[in-house]
Amino acid sequence: MSKRNGIFAGDDPFIIARTWLDEAGKVEPNDPNAMAVATVDAGGMPNSRMVLLKGIEDDAFVFYTNYGSAKAGELDASGKAAFVMHWKSLRRQIRVRGLTSREEGPAADAYFASRSLKSRLGAWASHQSQPLASRTALLGRVARLTAELGANPPRPDFWGGYRLRPTEIEFWADGAFRLHDRFRWTRARFDEPWKITRLNP
Repeated sequence: MSKRNGIFAGDDPFIIARTWLDEAGKVEPNDPNAMAVATVDAGGMPNSRMVLLKGIEDDAFVFYTNYGSAKAGELDASGKAAFVMHWKSLRRQIRVRGLTSREEGPAADAYFASRSLKSRLGAWASHQSQPLASRTALLGRVARLTAELGANPPRPDFWGGYRLRPTEIEFWADGAFRLHDRFRWTRARFDEPWKITRLNP
């Protein structure tokens, strides 16, 4: 394996990912934590959508959603997902694939409580991925729930997180003459050490 240094230095991919995300936060104008999450439906048809990464743990990436959404149904059915984060300003990207599980405990409660009141009420009001008669109907639900739930709505049981534990992480950086730098971390099982491979551009 070729020696890794600079932005690729280190043997813990989660530390590298945190560093890259921190650097992106200083230069990306909007949502440096945005990522495209890919899932597969029951018929094998792929889906992808943008969501916000809300945590990089020691062994997992965490994001949140409505459990009634299409993405949640597909995550629950397959237990697998992939995502990519791309930062144009840094000319870097991270690709991740792995296994998913729900985060419905204190961490989900704490994150929900940290959101703005409007975001919490919006989570209560939205029947995510379901048909909507009109925006007026949605705003009406928000108004009713505002009166009903008050200034500190709890996390609804239909809303929470997903933790993606990766079996593969790839770090990519733009190179001169399209000779990009790519390093892939892989492991067959979570108790195994990472295998690190340099890839052709």
